[in-house]
Amino acid sequence: NLQRCGLVSLVVASGRPLTMDMLIKLYPQEALQAAKVAGAVVRKPIGPEHTAITNWVASRFGPGWASEVQVALSNRPITCWIATRDSTLLGFACFDATARGFFGPIGVDDAVRGQGVGKSLVARLLADAEGAGFRQMIAVIGDSENIGSIGVHTSLGFKQVGLLRASGLKFGRWVDTVYMQRALGRGDVDVPG
Repeated sequence: NLQRCGLVSLVVASGRPLTMDMLIKLYPQEALQAAKVAGAVVRKPIGPEHTAITNWVASRFGPGWASEVQVALSNRPITCWIATRDSTLLGFACFDATARGFFGPIGVDDAVRGQGVGKSLVARLLADAEGAGFRQMIAVIGDSENIGSIGVHTSLGFKQVGLLRASGLKFGRWVDTVYMQRALGRGDVDVPG
């Protein structure tokens, strides 16, 4: 529950929740549609939520990802999105966290996998990265058997561009590394001016 772990809800004088779209630019239809499908609120977190989000990530995905989330939350503008439903944190997605220009980490609670939450997060993140001037997004997926992640990326226009066999250890077993890529905005049509 978000309220228990320190996440806050914004309420305006009318007593109605304040949506983040009232504060920042509207997003492409693709991103908005994905959020509706998931039934979740997808937004950027505000300052008082940062510690609770980092702790949530650490408890479900480990300290390495929590460190990367801290970086994304420290970036200005913030390069992290969260998904919530009924005051419960469901997942997160970041870019410019591992290093400048890197996509991820992305994590969704086991209880809501397959419900469109990950797709909602990735769609919003892509719109944000495009708005920041990125021309290409490269996803590095640390397991070729992670069909959920590969499927979400494929559904959002990513194409597999590489595979490194048995290139990493994850949870005590060798895994392949999958590289996927998607153009953003004008992609490689021209050189940025």
